[in-house]
Amino acid sequence: MNELMPIEDARTQVLAAIAAPLPAEDVDLSDALGRVLAVDVVAATDLPPWDNSAMDGYAIRSADVAAAREDDPVPLRVAGEVAAGRASEISVTPGLALRIATGAPMPPGADAVVAVELTTPVAADGSAAPRGRDATGPLPAWIRVHEAAARSRNVRTQASDLQLGRRVLEAGRAIGPAEIAIIAAGSVARVSVHARPKVAILSTGDELRRAGSELGPAGIPDANGPALVALCTAAGADARHVGIAPDRLEPTLQLLRSALVDADLVIVSGGVSVGPYDVVRGAFARVGTVDLWRAAIQPGKPFAFGTAPRGGDQPGPPVLLFGLPGNPVSVFVTFEVFVRPALRRLAGRSPDALLRPVDMAVLEEPVTKSAGRRAFLRVAALRDAATGAPMRDAAGRVRVVLAGGQESHQLSALASADAFAVVPESVAGLPAGSGVGLWWLDRP
Repeated sequence: MNELMPIEDARTQVLAAIAAPLPAEDVDLSDALGRVLAVDVVAATDLPPWDNSAMDGYAIRSADVAAAREDDPVPLRVAGEVAAGRASEISVTPGLALRIATGAPMPPGADAVVAVELTTPVAADGSAAPRGRDATGPLPAWIRVHEAAARSRNVRTQASDLQLGRRVLEAGRAIGPAEIAIIAAGSVARVSVHARPKVAILSTGDELRRAGSELGPAGIPDANGPALVALCTAAGADARHVGIAPDRLEPTLQLLRSALVDADLVIVSGGVSVGPYDVVRGAFARVGTVDLWRAAIQPGKPFAFGTAPRGGDQPGPPVLLFGLPGNPVSVFVTFEVFVRPALRRLAGRSPDALLRPVDMAVLEEPVTKSAGRRAFLRVAALRDAATGAPMRDAAGRVRVVLAGGQESHQLSALASADAFAVVPESVAGLPAGSGVGLWWLDRP
């Protein structure tokens, strides 16, 4: 238990404790953003539901304008118009046209739309108005069509996008704004998604005070509790902070047991090292198991993981227990490496979508770290002054500098960072110009 576990081994052990994603639940589309589909979405309508116009113009018979030329236009009588949201009661017969708005249903008899700018409006007295793109004026009596239009020209055909009864999105797909749009376009109002993981967060430490409280001679604000709620929420979970426990076993156990009643995952920050007041591992062992402790990561070596039965004799898989270090930066790093993948797995994400994509970067300055541990350095990308885009070298690597001090308590550097630069275990430092992996962080 005293050796540092390699990061991949530790993460594999964490994910192995999750037998399956959380169960499915049906939700309104308004509550589906960020969720993961548990079953396929099937279209409840064709899209478009009927043939409709792709632009403002005139619905015509293509045969009527087959001989139309710029200098030899074809005249058609305008018999009326079709607005979006209304079906035409007038059929297009030989020699007739109907003015039509974008998205309006194609009238019976019409098989093409000629753009308004390819026509000349003609009044009842035979006077011609100027050609243009404005189709909002008075309805002309006639139009002169200056270009032939093939069948289906400027027509969106029924079911050309979605087909009734066909799959729109597959199970396992995460729902973003584009997915919301296509589900709604398929006339589906409710979807089956995996439940959001419920997370209970507990801070520990005699010195901790809630933000805004009187600190006294030896208190510090609790940054970890609010930060973890935010991190979990950004990862798609429902998170709540259950309180601050003093550095004693019984109060920690009391809060921990209450958290087990309604949580899929419990995170405790602080109290997982080897000091006389570090009681979290003992608390985990009392309610469940401690399956691993201490990982080869910098910052964040004192990391604990285990499982516990659900409180109140509730059915379901065990609750995942995460003991994170007390230093705020270590909390962010261990959350990214171990907790976030577990939350995404519980939420139904596929195995290849649990970790952040890895970019490549080049260090603009030398860095040092502890040998034998993989370091996650807080770095800022150099940016183009005109566009704000990250600058890359000739090999396509992002040019990065340290965002500030790299001690595990220095939140200011984390707040200034764009990403984590990942330095491998095998080295104690790297010179300027070295290539490193890059994990981009979420930024508002």
